[in-house]
Amino acid sequence: MHTPTPPRPAIAGTPFVTPAQHRTPLEQPPFLPMTREEMDRLGWDALDILIVSGDGYVDHPSFAAALLGRWLVAHGYRTGVISQPRWDTPQDVQRMGRPTLFTAVSAGALDSMLAHYTAFRKKRHDDAYTPGGKAGARPNRAVTVYTSLVRQAFPGMGVVIGGIEASLRRITHYDFWTDKLRRPILQDSKADCLVYGMGERAILALAGAMALSLDDTGTADAAALRRASFGIPGTAVMGRLLHRGEDAENPCHAEGIPEDATVMCLPSHEAMEHTPALLMEATLMLERHVQAAQAWAVQPSGDRAVVLAPPAPPLEEAEMDSLYALPFARRAHPAYTQPIPAEAMIQTSITTHRGCGGGCSFCSLALHQGRRIASRSRDSILSEVRAMSAIPRFNGSISDVGGPSANMWQARCAADPATCRRTSCMHPGVCPQFKVDQSLAVDMLRRIRDEQHIRHVRVASGVRFDLAMRDDNAMRAYTMEFTGGQLKVAPEHICDTVLHLMRKPGLTVFEAFLRAFERYSEAAGKEQYVVPYLMSGFPGCTDNDMRALGDWLARRGWRPRQVQCFIPTPGTVATAMFFTAAAPDGTPLYVARTDAQRLRQHHILMPDAEKQNTEAGHSARQSTARQGRRDQNTARSERSAHSDRSDRSDRSGRSERSGRSGHSEHSDQPDRDNPPQRPRSNGGPQHSGPKGKKPAQGGGNANSGTGKAGGQGGSQSSQRPDWNSRSGKKR
Repeated sequence: MHTPTPPRPAIAGTPFVTPAQHRTPLEQPPFLPMTREEMDRLGWDALDILIVSGDGYVDHPSFAAALLGRWLVAHGYRTGVISQPRWDTPQDVQRMGRPTLFTAVSAGALDSMLAHYTAFRKKRHDDAYTPGGKAGARPNRAVTVYTSLVRQAFPGMGVVIGGIEASLRRITHYDFWTDKLRRPILQDSKADCLVYGMGERAILALAGAMALSLDDTGTADAAALRRASFGIPGTAVMGRLLHRGEDAENPCHAEGIPEDATVMCLPSHEAMEHTPALLMEATLMLERHVQAAQAWAVQPSGDRAVVLAPPAPPLEEAEMDSLYALPFARRAHPAYTQPIPAEAMIQTSITTHRGCGGGCSFCSLALHQGRRIASRSRDSILSEVRAMSAIPRFNGSISDVGGPSANMWQARCAADPATCRRTSCMHPGVCPQFKVDQSLAVDMLRRIRDEQHIRHVRVASGVRFDLAMRDDNAMRAYTMEFTGGQLKVAPEHICDTVLHLMRKPGLTVFEAFLRAFERYSEAAGKEQYVVPYLMSGFPGCTDNDMRALGDWLARRGWRPRQVQCFIPTPGTVATAMFFTAAAPDGTPLYVARTDAQRLRQHHILMPDAEKQNTEAGHSARQSTARQGRRDQNTARSERSAHSDRSDRSDRSGRSERSGRSGHSEHSDQPDRDNPPQRPRSNGGPQHSGPKGKKPAQGGGNANSGTGKAGGQGGSQSSQRPDWNSRSGKKR
């Protein structure tokens, strides 16, 4: 007999708390268990929650599985991790037995399609989140495939999906890889609940609610999860509409939403298919919903609707401190026999805060982490530095300190963020209500440098240069004291029309920054370089705009080695611009949509990059067509976890911060050179099958990493592959 589920809160003012959440904290294990043998050593007869992840397991706060897993253990929930399971058999998922509460599924730190394919739809060949750094350890559309795999492994088990892939696909979205609109991922995956944004509050509330829903056998099922999750801040479920049809008096009146609640009614999936311009309307509404503290959002789709509860509020400083104080091993699980490249990238980096006020139109960070900044205290950061310096392999250098934007630590909104109608705190111009004292960050960096055993402290990436220019003392300190030869910044372009569409600062601001950087570098007696991130093919960017950028670079004597071609990733305003060929205000835009047009723009800055220009477009179209056919013809096999066996593709992700991977759009081989293969295991635990038996493995490892890894836990990737553009000094 089910214990009645208590009513859900109607607003997101505080996380939902149940008595079951106040469990006795468990002793933290050296690593979260990945096998039955590890569970036995901990004295656990069963898991409460199983996390299935598309990334290799590194016990570091930048990895979401580690962060959320230890967070749950700290609150009394036995939690284990299955990393990169094979998707042609449920054995890997079954190795630790059926969890009592639910299974949480994430594709990993990047959307799996972005992880696998370049801007020209060629397969990637490296993956920094996989042992050995080779692609092939996860499927395309990993959330959907893993959910199906869990259904096979544990019939009736409740499945919660989260991470960047699920979060950014929570409503109807444009899918670049098939060139069509796709339904909300809850419908595609048939999961029971979706956690969007940063997941600590929501997953803890779900665990508490499910603990009250256990039946006589001591387990809970999918139906209990669907009932328990409704209304928890930061979650979405499929709901029933009380009034159907676009002409209904209230087409978004979904069952269970309080009568007096504020509800944002998004265009239906069918309406967007009929009128593509509605994708922009829905995208802008979703942006506003992330900032709205008490608003629900509903999108009809078919005879049902996606019901988004109000967003979860950011963690408070004390909560951030307790989260990052958990005893992370800061290394990969010892079962792996090959290194995970992302581990080295983030091993000596420190996350100081979450969230980004930039709101760049192509970036997923504001949608996933929000624009409100959640900061750790200075004492918490210094404690992590001391713990890091005690590690025997530590060399005395802190490679990167910051967050999505390095100089937004302790920033706050002086107004009520829930009532703000701006899409960016930085554009056009820094909002007068956005308050940040950068002297606090500089003082904190100096205190880190003064710690015992610390030789160098770097702010290597993520400096918001328009913000830095507002504080000359901070600008001087970043340049003279905390730059180690190179500083990566993201001007993206130089044409003001394009920059306005990107929500980036104008060229005059960037040039003033360059002059200040050069001046302070010379004063310090250092030869230092700015490494700019540049982009081609952005919606609204013409060939002439790219030529203007090329001329500007030539005048400075800069020769970029690699340039990122815009990739339309789900959920962003830039992707809506790409799909609708219109700016957010409806102004028509030129869009380089075809592969030939995109390659032409790319070639303006990279004339020697594509030696197979004549065949690249054809290969890309072939790859897209094949992928489209797979999506149509293997829907049934996807649900049975046998789909996308050829999707062993590499992914190289550009994170919002450190650990940027050097990967070129033009270096990948066409998709036709990668024939289908069997799903590979992740090279993980040696005894990973049921009852300790080793399952058949196809070998291999894969992953390509970013810095503060995303999903629901650490700082999330900005969803853009990164290829560093080496710049020279001004001549």
